[in-house]
Amino acid sequence: MTLPALMGSFWGVMLSYVFLYPVLMSLLWMIGGVAFYFRYERYPHRIVSQPPERADYPLVAVLVPCFNEEANARETIDALMELRYPNFEVIAINDGSRDRTGEILDDLADEYPLLRVIHNVKNQGKAVGLNTAALLTHAEILVGIDGDARLDPWCLHWLVRHFDEPEVGAVTGNPRVRTRSTLLGRIQVGEFSSIVGLIKRAQRSIGLIFTVSGVIAAFRRSALFEAGFWSPDKMTEDVDITWKLQLAGWEVRFEPRALCWILMPETLKGLWNQRLRWATGGAQVIFDYWSEIWQRPRMWPVFVEYSMSILWAFCMALLVVYRIADLVFYRVDLQSAPVLMLGWTGLLIGTTCLVQMMLSLWLDRPYDQGLLKNYFWMIWYPVIYWVLGATTAVAALPAALARRSGKRARWISPDRGVSPDTINANNKR
Repeated sequence: MTLPALMGSFWGVMLSYVFLYPVLMSLLWMIGGVAFYFRYERYPHRIVSQPPERADYPLVAVLVPCFNEEANARETIDALMELRYPNFEVIAINDGSRDRTGEILDDLADEYPLLRVIHNVKNQGKAVGLNTAALLTHAEILVGIDGDARLDPWCLHWLVRHFDEPEVGAVTGNPRVRTRSTLLGRIQVGEFSSIVGLIKRAQRSIGLIFTVSGVIAAFRRSALFEAGFWSPDKMTEDVDITWKLQLAGWEVRFEPRALCWILMPETLKGLWNQRLRWATGGAQVIFDYWSEIWQRPRMWPVFVEYSMSILWAFCMALLVVYRIADLVFYRVDLQSAPVLMLGWTGLLIGTTCLVQMMLSLWLDRPYDQGLLKNYFWMIWYPVIYWVLGATTAVAALPAALARRSGKRARWISPDRGVSPDTINANNKR
């Protein structure tokens, strides 16, 4: 076979993978999401405010690490005090904040007897804050949230019920996006249903989850002890603890009725920084636990899915670069045209993506009032977020390889791109 023929075959295979991989995974996620719905989620259990009655209510400790959260700390703690669960305490960790977070938390502790506050003199990172708080409570069930999150009043009820089964080590909740004042915010509403919610449903159907949501997850204290608690050197402590628990043999679950209302970036800069950190942290965990993963075949499905997504990102980036270079410097090669043009494969991907979005929004609609209204904005998701996902995955791999083992992962103040007044006004609407 001649070199041009070999090159043609190479590009043809790569094009097929770039276009068919998203379609295949979308179909698998939809099948898994529907299976989860019929097995775990059907009526009447989709009514959030009607959790099953319990004979007892074990003590739950809600851990709230905070760094520069003066704009959100009061709202978060106030919402926790509205929880309907009858037996809980709150431990807030002020991790070396440079604003008024510590002062606000101290005022709230005087106001609420259920609240205890820990002050770290220096920024130690979220994992250290969680570990510190976990050692200062007698609760067997620990719930970690972010300093800008609002829990639904019935959230703890839905999380705690899973720990009645002794094999469960962690349960992740259902984060819902509050910031919807821009196009990026509205698209993320659909993303958290289609990508976060639907994929977690599908993964739960096979008994494995890639990561709990760091903004809302419950843990069994004894499982954390066996796994070694949170790792201070991991950029994404939620991905790390999920893999550590599952590698230790513990089961991790998804509970869609455990709602948590969160803030997300609404600027491209803030979104890029967030997704780059997520991608780097995920790659870091895979590299660190490579040998253990290969010794545990039950973890292979999630590992293969992640590896294929990384391969897709690199193939997509390579094809786009090739196509642009071909148009600018040489000639128009029709074989590469589908990379930047809408052919039948592009139409198939777009249609599949919109079907996936509709299914995921339908599954989450009982938990998020008016959710289906955001379907109109989902047409922009592949344009913005697929490109963002591919570029951050490509950038994250060398960053994860270059990151020194044992280097402390410290806080960086999030860029949410909106002012608190805008957030509050948007929430009232």
